[in-house]
Amino acid sequence: MILNDYLMSGNGYKVRLLLSMLGQPFEYVERDIMKGETRTPEYLAKINPNGKIPALVLDDGRVLAESNAILGYLAEGTNFIPHDRYERAEMMGWLFFEQYDHEPNVAVLISWYEIKGLPENADILEPMKQAGAKRALDLMEKRLSGHNWLVGEALTIADISLYAYTHRAELGKISLANYPGIRDWLARIEALPGYVPITWTP
Repeated sequence: MILNDYLMSGNGYKVRLLLSMLGQPFEYVERDIMKGETRTPEYLAKINPNGKIPALVLDDGRVLAESNAILGYLAEGTNFIPHDRYERAEMMGWLFFEQYDHEPNVAVLISWYEIKGLPENADILEPMKQAGAKRALDLMEKRLSGHNWLVGEALTIADISLYAYTHRAELGKISLANYPGIRDWLARIEALPGYVPITWTP
């Protein structure tokens, strides 16, 4: 398999982290989104017409895009997806939450401070994004203050998905000081076999 990715992308890191935990070999191809390398005619035609990373080229040449969809594909038939029907639905709920409530706030703030710089109307947008990040983290803390994992009693792809940007939240000036449940959860993930940092490539 070939993973088209951008090293500091949390969305790409989700996939690399799961591949490492699965012990699944893959080829890594860096696509610098800041230089428009996912917007070239060739990339749009052959890899992802939506012009984004990550994009996973399977052994048979088919391509999967959207990080959480890739996680679901890779984890199919493994213990990273619950066997219980209700818990699978809970896992999907957290994956939707990650994309609609968590990533648009936490990831955007990280991107502003670490990569792109603040937008012109940051005085309005930044407090809104901070408030959205707090709401998302508050919900995670409510679950994790009494449980080891987001779903059931074991790690799932929901944990991997939400770990990717949460563990870097402070780069977006989002303090984790008041989230002991989240901090303990981060430490649990980092102690697991196959764990790799965001800077890892095969």
